[in-house]
Order: sequence, then structure tokens, then C-alpha cells
Amino acid sequence: MNGKNPHRLWVLDADLTAAFDRIDHQNLLDRIGMFPARGMIRDWLKAGVVDQDRFAPTEEGTPQGGVASPLLFNVALHGMEQAAGVRYQKLTTGDTKLATDSPALIRFADDLVALCHSREQAEQVKARLAVWLAPRGLTFNEDKTRIVHVEEHGFDFLAFNVRRYHGKLLIRPSKAAVRRIRHRLRAEMLALRGANAQAVLRKINPIVRGWSAYYRTVVSSKIFNSLDDYMWKLTYKWAKHSHPNKPKNWIVKRYFGQFNPSRQDKWVFGHRDSNAYLRKFFWTKIIRHQLVAGTASPDDPALADYWATRRHRGPPLMDRGMLRLLRAQHGRCPLCRDFRPS
Repeated sequence: MNGKNPHRLWVLDADLTAAFDRIDHQNLLDRIGMFPARGMIRDWLKAGVVDQDRFAPTEEGTPQGGVASPLLFNVALHGMEQAAGVRYQKLTTGDTKLATDSPALIRFADDLVALCHSREQAEQVKARLAVWLAPRGLTFNEDKTRIVHVEEHGFDFLAFNVRRYHGKLLIRPSKAAVRRIRHRLRAEMLALRGANAQAVLRKINPIVRGWSAYYRTVVSSKIFNSLDDYMWKLTYKWAKHSHPNKPKNWIVKRYFGQFNPSRQDKWVFGHRDSNAYLRKFFWTKIIRHQLVAGTASPDDPALADYWATRRHRGPPLMDRGMLRLLRAQHGRCPLCRDFRPS
């Protein structure tokens, strides 16, 4: 989809009907084969569910939210690429790449999209997958499954929006994902009314850190900025509610300032006594994801060097200020004198 002359501009944006609830147990157990824990998995699948003191037998499906359910779902859907007609070709260098005329399939648990050369190819992939899914107890949700053109409509996948604008591929946080995070931040700040600033930091910082880390590989800078503006309004309203009789200057002086020494930003929300502060979405640096070569898998011992090199290319785990402090301390914690390797 990327580049000046992309080949796969038609997308089968597929949705499976009640996927985790419909998995056929016998088909799943047959695919597990003689795995040592097969009996335990069978007993777990057939154990039934107790909800609000009411027992319900489980003749099919796996509990959505269960720790092993995503793994079992991946076992059940293993081979979907081949069923969709995806083909790879070996290069003279020994590397593997997608065949030129082949569709591409991307799947995460029960979310999947197929990138195709034409609408006809997308319809063929859908028909082949429908036949392949039937013995596994799965079907397409026809109301949500659609075939779209990337330049005309685009599509959402794993809370990302993928679309080409004027010949350029842009991947951004989806509108639904932005609405959800704004709603969550608003709900959390309302629930924190009456709490102190430290409680706000403990609750909101993990949310900001996790959401921005998830979207750090795509076009997110403008959205990060807008969320920071929204978060400032929420924290100011929280402070006004906590001190209804105090003037604006008093509130700003108490709760806002340049708490982060590595940032020239005087509008950071924080706690004066501890100097703890609220992270901003925009502080998360955008770092583009590098595609994995061919069919490379972290479980392949022959590719250990490839994955080690790939991991070392990533960004440092600490910002510049923390790295500078670590060098000044010669890599040791000033309290326990424990050494932190680089």
C-alpha cells in the first residue's frame, strides 16, 4: 500500500462472528495433536463457566479474556495464510518475500485484513476463507465485513486507521480510539475529585504512558498534542474544583510549572512537595516500525542474530536527561550503589 506505485490497494476488512465463543473444540484438539498438555486443555475447555452463581456448560468456544484463549485461537487459525492463497518466493540471496501477485494477510487473534490487487481477488480470498473457517465453527460477520479501497475509504485495524491521502499512506490512531481515551481520561479525572495530586499522577501517568507507547510508531504527533491540551483542561478543572475559593494565579502556581528538568515546559501538572509530574503524550518520540523480513520468526534459532541486531536498533529505554544522570553516576544507584549495565 505504500510507495508511488502500490499494488495491493483493495482490502478485505473482515470481522468474525463471536469468534471466541464459536471455536469448535474437537477441531482445536485435533490441531493440538499429541501435545503433552492436551488432556488438561480438553478438560479446561469443557469445564463450564460460573457467572453470578449460575453454571453454564461450554460445548464450544473459549472464554474471552482467559489467559490461554488468544494462544488457543492462534492454534485454531494456524494456516489461514495458505488458505487465503498467500504465497512467498525465495530470492537468490536466501531471503523470503511475498510473491508479486499474491494477496497479503495480516491477523491478530480474531482481527484480520487481506490486502489484494483487485476487488475480484478480495472476493476470492473471502470465499476461500469462508470455506476454510466453517469446520472451525467460525463465520464472517457480514454486517461488519467489507471490501474497501485504501484511497477512497481506508479501514480501521487494531485501533489504527489506515488510508492513502493524495498518494501517501498514513497510519494514525483511529477516531474511535481517540474518543475512547478522551472519555477514559474524563471519567478518571471526575472520579479523582476530592483526591490529592499524587493520586492523580498515580492513576493518569500509566494511562498516558501506555497509550502513547502503543501509537508511537505511527502518525500521532498532532493527536498527542490535542490530547495534551485536553489533559491540561481536565487537570485545571480538577484543581479549580479542589480549591473553589482560590484565584487562577494561585492554582497555576501550586499545580503547574517546569517539573520536568529535561523539558522547557512551564505548564506541566505536578506535585510541589515531591516534584512528581504528569507525563505528556507529546513527550513520546515517534519511531517508525521496521518491517520484519519475509517470514522471520523470533522462535527460529537460526535467526537469533537477526533478532538481536533488530532489538539493538531500537530507542534507548531512558530519555536524554536520565542517560546523562546515569553517566554522571557511573552507572550506579546513589542509594544502594547497585550497578546498572548499559
